[in-house]
Amino acid sequence: MKEFWSRRIRDAVPYTPGEQPKDRKFVKLNTNECPYPPSPRVIEAIKEAAGESLRLYPDPECGELRAAIAKREGLRPEQVFCSNGSDEVLAFAFQAFFDPDREIVFPRITYSFYPVYASYFGLDCRQAPMEPDFSDPIDLLCGNNGGVVLANPNAPTGIAVGLDTVEKLLNANPDVVVIVDEAYVDFGADSAVGLIDQYPNLLVVQTASKSRSLAGLRVGWAMGDENLIAGLRCVRDSINSYTVDRLAQAGAKAAIEDEEYFQATRKKVMATRERAAGALKEKGFTVLPSQANFLFARHPDHGGRELLDGLRAKGVLVRWWGDPLIKDWLRISIGTDGEMEALMRALDESI
Repeated sequence: MKEFWSRRIRDAVPYTPGEQPKDRKFVKLNTNECPYPPSPRVIEAIKEAAGESLRLYPDPECGELRAAIAKREGLRPEQVFCSNGSDEVLAFAFQAFFDPDREIVFPRITYSFYPVYASYFGLDCRQAPMEPDFSDPIDLLCGNNGGVVLANPNAPTGIAVGLDTVEKLLNANPDVVVIVDEAYVDFGADSAVGLIDQYPNLLVVQTASKSRSLAGLRVGWAMGDENLIAGLRCVRDSINSYTVDRLAQAGAKAAIEDEEYFQATRKKVMATRERAAGALKEKGFTVLPSQANFLFARHPDHGGRELLDGLRAKGVLVRWWGDPLIKDWLRISIGTDGEMEALMRALDESI
């Protein structure tokens, strides 16, 4: 029953997040969270910010956080926009840069929030068929569209494209915004941030949730030409100017500034990923080349749902989709070495 619901949401199909169980303890490899805690400097910064000033609204422009991001990336603060996680940044971007009468385009297999946003905001979208090896259909994203969205590395495949490919998209779509969603870029891919000054139609979106261990803090940011940042601010200030709270701003700034901890954490995840990929291949799995903090894998003799249920029964959570194109595949987040060993034991018992 949907009485009193608006027409916009009456037929909406919301995004389904990964399971967050509360009934028992699992080895949780289903939501791409970092297996390591945030930098100790983050905790200290949050403690310092949790004082009398909480009675006041936070800085709506996230000035100190934007300055920290800009300094790290070689940008000006005016080229940075911050909000509550990269999902909210993307939602603002869909509203700021895409029009209902111009079809946007993104790969057929990618972050499943993109079609949800397109539907919710009344946008036409075209989902370009993947290449046989699950690489992105770049030629089908070039021209004849009202905007492009590319996750790099892609999710859930983990496959990344090089900067030459990003430039190909930018040059082929000069009159529309090209959003490059870099939620997982820190695990081995090349960021397009260095192209921002050359391409006024490029918007790069990143998050503190993955490589900086701050999924629970909800901070994301966009980087691009000042005109694009102004568009995002226009949408934000038409909905809710005070998007990022004081504690989140303080914690995220500390995480950005602790480069040594960031580098050490991401390298540990990448090393574990490579060991886990090798172990899965030894068990007969096909594993796509990943530059993210997860692996996309399938077994020739066992379906994805069968493996999902078998692993859950043994206390290990992974991610599965019923989409016919990927129903035999599992997305496996990279945990600690001990958690990945637990996964391998559970798989031995399952297969």
